[in-house]
Amino acid sequence: MLQEARVQLARANEELRSRLGRAPTTGELSDLMSLPEDEVVEAQLASNGYTSASLDAAIAGSEDGESVLADFIGDEDAALELVEDFHALAPMIAELGERDRRIIHWRFVEELTQAEIGERLGVSQMHVSRLITRLLARLREGMLCGD
Repeated sequence: MLQEARVQLARANEELRSRLGRAPTTGELSDLMSLPEDEVVEAQLASNGYTSASLDAAIAGSEDGESVLADFIGDEDAALELVEDFHALAPMIAELGERDRRIIHWRFVEELTQAEIGERLGVSQMHVSRLITRLLARLREGMLCGD
């Protein structure tokens, strides 16, 4: 029903535009289409879903006068790269030994300091620093080789 009314509305709109030289009112469309005004309004709303515009279409009233529709929609989500990195890192972290996984967890999930991690492991902060540096180098290499 709405699909038929949408097609009828498009024809009536075009006919009245050419006859009147302007956009027709809802009442004028209602008379021509022999439909109650509320059904014309419903058909207008339904037809809005079928209106398309080029992404390169200029936006009227934009401050710089050069904005296009594409400037306002669909941008790459920076967090998406983090999700991709996480999925690439997860199997490499799973391959680490238990102690190395705990160190990564404590440092980057629980955000413990190197000194706090050293206390838990019974080693110096300097030793933890070297362990983390080695672990990160290993993971970084794995990420670079995976590309």
